[in-house]
Amino acid sequence: MSLNDPNWGRGGGSRGPGGGNQGPPDLDELWRNFNRRLSDLFGRKRPGSEPPRMSSGGPRFGGVGLIAAVVLAVWLASGFYIVVEGQRGIVLTFGKFAEETGAGLRWRLPWPIQSHEIVNVARSRALEIGYRNNNVKTRVDKEALMLTDDENIVSVQFAVQYVVKPTEARDYLFTNKRPDETAQHAAESAMREVIGKSKMDGILYETQADVARQAHELMQQIHDRYGTGIAISAVTVQNAQPPEQVQAAFDDAVKANQDRERQKNEGQAYANDVVPKARGAASRLMQEADGYKQRVIATAEGDATRFKQVLAEYSKAPGVTRERIYLDTMQQIYTSTSKVMLDYKGSGNLLYLPLDKLLQQAGAVAADPAAQARVPGAPEPAPAPEPTPRSREALRDRGRGERP
Repeated sequence: MSLNDPNWGRGGGSRGPGGGNQGPPDLDELWRNFNRRLSDLFGRKRPGSEPPRMSSGGPRFGGVGLIAAVVLAVWLASGFYIVVEGQRGIVLTFGKFAEETGAGLRWRLPWPIQSHEIVNVARSRALEIGYRNNNVKTRVDKEALMLTDDENIVSVQFAVQYVVKPTEARDYLFTNKRPDETAQHAAESAMREVIGKSKMDGILYETQADVARQAHELMQQIHDRYGTGIAISAVTVQNAQPPEQVQAAFDDAVKANQDRERQKNEGQAYANDVVPKARGAASRLMQEADGYKQRVIATAEGDATRFKQVLAEYSKAPGVTRERIYLDTMQQIYTSTSKVMLDYKGSGNLLYLPLDKLLQQAGAVAADPAAQARVPGAPEPAPAPEPTPRSREALRDRGRGERP
């Protein structure tokens, strides 16, 4: 029948092949026919009609048994359930744990006697603390703001991934009323404890990996203590920064710290340049002083040794020794003096003897004796004086003769 037929649901007229009205039957008539057949099936007596004649085991009891059998089959079939790989089935008897089943087609007593729960132990669950929807810009300050050990406030946004332990699916369902919410509270509590024991500078720039590792260990300890059946897979610090309200002031403080570090590095570089030079100069002065000390000591020892030798000779010939000492002393004096003043007793004038000029002339003549002969008008060189026959032996003999 067509729902768009204008005569659908209308009575009257012939509905046979040759009738004038070939539309669908009336709804009221259909409903009456259905009620009549249902009454006949359950043996109900219609008013004004005779009860149907049925033999023993007729349609009345046969229909009820068939319906009961179908209902029983459907009820028993509702006890079948499938547990796929990576899941665990928990069977409950009147709400109490009965057994735990693995993967495969399973059957239990139908409801309300038994029921079952499916726990996925292979799926990795994730928690977002301090942000939402995988976007760190969507901050949740109530979860992210934490107090550090140096009494500063830092905003930490981190993610936690966890799975249900395959052997503890029962604990995941029954030990805690809301295990996922418990996991979030445990993650936030563990991270706050770790941040409370850390310095702000370390959290922002240095020890984020250590913070995540310590928080991971502490979260797992909390879940094991509470028996939630949860295993923490990973803890990742997504973002750590000062609160937005003090971000500008914190940037100024960071710049000041950077300037301080730069000046310290410059000072250290200057010290590395100056200190080695100063140490080298000090070492050189010490070595020079040590050399001077050794020289003075050696000179003093040599003078003492020479004095002892002179004393021994003086004890043998005092006069000769005195004269020799006088001659040596005068030689040293005249060697370092270029001018000599002679003062005579009496009315004579002071004589000046230019030894430097005489030495220069003597040196020139000794270097080139033929130069004077080539110069016209130059005086002839004077003959060299003859050496006196005095010798050291003669002086020594005379000194011995003068000795009393």
